[in-house]
Amino acid sequence: MFTLAPNIDLLFTEAGDSAADRVRAAAAAGFDAVEMWGPTGKDIAALRDALAETGVQLTAQLAEPRTQFMIPPKDHTLFYKGLDDGVEVARQLGCPRIVLGSGTGFGGRKRQDQLDELVEIFTKADAQIAGSGITLVLEAVNIRVDHPGALLDRTAEAAYIARGVGSPTFGILYDLYHSTVEGEDVTSELSQARDVIRYVQIADAPGRGEPGSGAIDWPARLAELRGSGYDGPIGLEYYPTTPTVESVQLIRSLAADA
Repeated sequence: MFTLAPNIDLLFTEAGDSAADRVRAAAAAGFDAVEMWGPTGKDIAALRDALAETGVQLTAQLAEPRTQFMIPPKDHTLFYKGLDDGVEVARQLGCPRIVLGSGTGFGGRKRQDQLDELVEIFTKADAQIAGSGITLVLEAVNIRVDHPGALLDRTAEAAYIARGVGSPTFGILYDLYHSTVEGEDVTSELSQARDVIRYVQIADAPGRGEPGSGAIDWPARLAELRGSGYDGPIGLEYYPTTPTVESVQLIRSLAADA
């Protein structure tokens, strides 16, 4: 049985704008985990109290600010400062993962050079937060629909970077939606990246709605995910087309049997 973690920036919006109230709504719906985007704009003290009150685990949060690493003048000071700030928030909230992005690539440089530079950047980031108990997870995103211009759009390249960093506290976020939209073979990607996958997110495709709203074969995909050896939480990062409690019904049923 997989643990499902609804994204409180997208789901349980019926509870209002407060992240704390959305956590309570998720708990009332029977979830014991949630994820979120960045902490900016959230009442961290209230969110911490809601997590403690309900016993809900925050599984992942985004690194802020989102950085364009490859575009000159390539001053990464804000990224490293933001990472320290994010770790402090994560520790307050009991969150074990921070999600990293690659930023926009630079068209005047070879792709391999840019990937190798990301290895250097993230090796430094991993060393900077050593001992914090936080795992950094790097996400490849699709450039066909949602993130045109992003450098990292291939699971294999995210895995290359993770192996280059070579740390038990650095891995990849495998987003099944982004992978599918990019035309990747999910079975193959899960098999080849299984050693560095530290977190998983899902949405259906096309449309990025709830599982069941698109064309993905969810029983098959969850079976493949289980077969890859992954047994961690799954973030529900989708735009619901129905009220949240209705939108989660199919995936909750399937995850319970997977």
